[in-house]
Amino acid sequence: MSTTPRSGPLSRFTILDASRVRAGPTAVRTFADLGARVIKLEIPPGAPGGDDMIGGRDHNRADYENLHRNKESLTLNMKDRAGLEILHALVREADVFIENYRPDVKHRLGIGPDELRAINPRLVYASISGFGQDGPYAGWPGFDSIAQGMGGLMSVTGKPGDGPMRVGIPLADLCAGHFCAQAIMAALLEREATGEGQWVQTSLLESQIAMLDFQAAQWLIDGKVPSATGNEHPLTVPTGVFPTLDGYLNLAAIGQTMWKRLCVAIEAPQLIDEPGFGSDPERVANRERVNEAVGAILRTRSTAEWTERLIRSGVPCGPIHAVDQVFEDPQVRHLGIARTLAHPELGDIEVVGLPMQFSRHPRAAGPLVPAPHQGDQTDAILTGLGYSPERIAALRECHVV
Repeated sequence: MSTTPRSGPLSRFTILDASRVRAGPTAVRTFADLGARVIKLEIPPGAPGGDDMIGGRDHNRADYENLHRNKESLTLNMKDRAGLEILHALVREADVFIENYRPDVKHRLGIGPDELRAINPRLVYASISGFGQDGPYAGWPGFDSIAQGMGGLMSVTGKPGDGPMRVGIPLADLCAGHFCAQAIMAALLEREATGEGQWVQTSLLESQIAMLDFQAAQWLIDGKVPSATGNEHPLTVPTGVFPTLDGYLNLAAIGQTMWKRLCVAIEAPQLIDEPGFGSDPERVANRERVNEAVGAILRTRSTAEWTERLIRSGVPCGPIHAVDQVFEDPQVRHLGIARTLAHPELGDIEVVGLPMQFSRHPRAAGPLVPAPHQGDQTDAILTGLGYSPERIAALRECHVV
């Protein structure tokens, strides 16, 4: 069924991607970057229900290229009987089918896990929803910022007293995508032992709550409701953003050992034994005094000077970069996470690569493939399934593909 030779640790797998917007496409991008064949199923031109939401090529070209690289595009109307026949033929040879419709939609279309796994019992069926596949909110439309709010993140983000604050990236969408990819990989591993696929699920709400981590533990275990602390850490001081002579410094002097190192490095050893500064709990209780004492000293030198001095002393710290500075940083360049993609229309562009390395599959090995135009691979995929040019033309005429 493949139209393009692939390499990478997951090159033996084929993923059918019926998802849209961000969470689902993020999940399958991981597989595409690791060599799997990903076929993006899109609504054909002229068919009802076209998608103009965030992530579309015309809405944000840079986002689209970054999110949908290494994928193929097949236009397919799954509401049509002929379209369903094509989907079933693809499912017979696929390893994974992923969707992020509202929970009831797949069942109304006849493409739910029971129907597709009846065709291919080895299929791993993956679903991402806003709030879960069932329950009182199952029918609610899911959106990243809504999940950030309902999942508690916005209550612990921002400055104290300023009210809830959304974080600057679609964290609930992204985490749902990454958790879904983990679930799919776990199911594929389990399939090697049992020979059977299964239905895996996650939601924006669950994923966001999981990312609360120690903030959730404060409530679940200690009965404490955490609140926003701005750039500071709620449990350790001094940790946060401090002005310097020419900018800002991110500091993380966690625990007594780091505190002592910090005081020596900033040439203020007297602060070690200052009353109220002798332990993390004491410094948290006297947060303003500690920050004022440390901050007054940090304002006397540049960010680069303090970074060099504190790192040499073993105190975690670093500058705060704007996005352009991130990709100019020498360590970021060394890591090679910005990968060059030769694009037929845009020329050489850079996209964000996977933050992982494999000794037998170096990240830079093999060129990246540009994001497809809608339906770019439709003819090739259908030809691979045995459809004649005349039959393909007829399907186009009826807006099936």
